[in-house]
Amino acid sequence: MERATEQGTRDKQRKLETADPEVRKRRKGDDIAERMLVTVERVRRLLPMLPDDPAAKHAAKQLWRSATGGGANYEEARAAESCADFVHKVRVATKELRETLYWLRVLDQSDWLEPAATKGLIDEVDQLVAILIVSARTAKSRNP
Repeated sequence: MERATEQGTRDKQRKLETADPEVRKRRKGDDIAERMLVTVERVRRLLPMLPDDPAAKHAAKQLWRSATGGGANYEEARAAESCADFVHKVRVATKELRETLYWLRVLDQSDWLEPAATKGLIDEVDQLVAILIVSARTAKSRNP
């Protein structure tokens, strides 16, 4: 038997997906969450371009883990039980995205990919890191 909270979450998502986009009520942070999902998809499309050698496999695994971890932790932050919980989880998401940024820079410096393969993605992750830093700082200043 499914838990009521899980079913309730799926029902809300289903209603959002089927509702008229003009009428659909957006939650705070939806745009950031969507950008993180798009970033994860862009990372997923990048991974098959990497060669089949141990170093590239390691970088790919770390990149995938950190990119998906950033979005997952941001979703946890959106469901935080307190301001302190929100700030903590946003900071964890920020750390994951900083790690993603590191691995993207590793790929950018390597000869594994075309030179421009990571440029737009690096910029997007850098913007997301900046947004999360400000978000945590703002939340903390409102509830010291």
